[in-house]
Amino acid sequence: MKPKSDIGLVGLAVMGQNLVLNMNDHGYAVSVFNRTPAKTEEFVKGPAAGRETITATYDMEEFVASLKQPRRVMLMVKAGHVVDNFISMLVPLLDPGDIIIDGGNSHFPDTTRRTHELAQKGLLYIGTGVSGGEEGARHGPSIMPGGNPKAWPAVKNIFQSIAARTPGGEPCCDWVGPDGAGHYVKMIHNGIEYGDMQLIAEAYHLLHSGCGLSTEELGPIFERWNETELESFLIEITGEILKFKDDDGTPLVERILDAAGQKGTGKWTGINALELGVPVTLIVEAVFARALSAYKEERVEASRHFKGPATRFSGDRNAFTEKVRVALYAAKIVSYAQGFMQIREAAREHNWKLNYGAIAKMWRGGCIIRSRFLGEITTAFEENPKLKNLLLAPFFKDAIQKAAQPWRDVVAEAVRLGIPVPAFSSALAYFDGYRSETLPANIIQAQRDYFGAHTYERTDHPRGEFFHTNWTGTGGNVSAGTYNV
Repeated sequence: MKPKSDIGLVGLAVMGQNLVLNMNDHGYAVSVFNRTPAKTEEFVKGPAAGRETITATYDMEEFVASLKQPRRVMLMVKAGHVVDNFISMLVPLLDPGDIIIDGGNSHFPDTTRRTHELAQKGLLYIGTGVSGGEEGARHGPSIMPGGNPKAWPAVKNIFQSIAARTPGGEPCCDWVGPDGAGHYVKMIHNGIEYGDMQLIAEAYHLLHSGCGLSTEELGPIFERWNETELESFLIEITGEILKFKDDDGTPLVERILDAAGQKGTGKWTGINALELGVPVTLIVEAVFARALSAYKEERVEASRHFKGPATRFSGDRNAFTEKVRVALYAAKIVSYAQGFMQIREAAREHNWKLNYGAIAKMWRGGCIIRSRFLGEITTAFEENPKLKNLLLAPFFKDAIQKAAQPWRDVVAEAVRLGIPVPAFSSALAYFDGYRSETLPANIIQAQRDYFGAHTYERTDHPRGEFFHTNWTGTGGNVSAGTYNV
């Protein structure tokens, strides 16, 4: 009889297949199941051919029976009701102490719910973010597990062995926290990814449409940028994309329709930021920029009605290119600062005790947002675990101050040229708002009190004391209750 497998995986799309091969390369026997048997057959006769410790199964009973106890079942299926459907199929076949792992992009409240529901049945649940795309899954992804902490010892060795490594050799995987914490951190990772991608797109737009640099000229520029503090996976692949030619020698990127898609994690980040009251402006603008891009036909029509400035860029293109690079770096810092602000507020809301430096370390390798300065984020939180905002850490404070003027120049030039830069400009507005001792919110509070008796605090009284003014003399002195959403 064939020995039982160390872990089972359900869902043999690209990510699932590559994780199976990765686990098997690291010495783990894996059972596989796919809802479509032909997909299973195709996998074991193709990419997994000759691997005796990968076991194909064709129904759930056979799949579960092929696993060692405690059974470890990893789901790599579409988020939402599909996950719940597979859980409902698995539960009757599992024993107390068995573990179900959701490796898809599930919404974190679903993971919290499932963790508690399965705990009541004696089963352990993990919701884990897996980042890195198909290449990362095959050779080392970033893995962000959360859920029932009792499950972690049973999967730790597998996850950390297949994960990417930091430059210092540490696995880009560690326990994040209880309930939906792992999927929450993955959601924020994806939100930052949206911001990074939009910033890079805006830099491309500024240099291509604003400065008139050709696609052929831009490829080497992004390659050089990847040798600076901007070094990252997304900068690296952008350089490769800009150099890639279609069959007739034309840059392929110029033939790709300018309508970006999205799968929901950026939207979830924005909705949750509003719920928490966290000003994650750059990420939200990046999500809206994708939404606006999808209105392609309307944009084409509008372009016939509205003409932008007739002016052209007439300055030193090399000098402006360097300013764009510096502005991109500054805005990228803001993107991460906002992301970690949101994680911090979520930790307060859900009573999660999170290690922010460890989270940054998990993102140093394998994942889509891996970049050089994540090491500096780890250092910042190690030096000050109670750091309120990354912008206040010495390294980032110095970097932002040095970048501020070029950043302003870039945004101003974009406005002058009529080139939309929602991510660059919203990041700058956030920075200016965050560094301002005084903001015009006093006017807003006065307006709220005038029309709704919502009260206000005074600068000449301690915080927490609220006042109401009868602005018209006829409104009365009764105020509304004071509360904030």
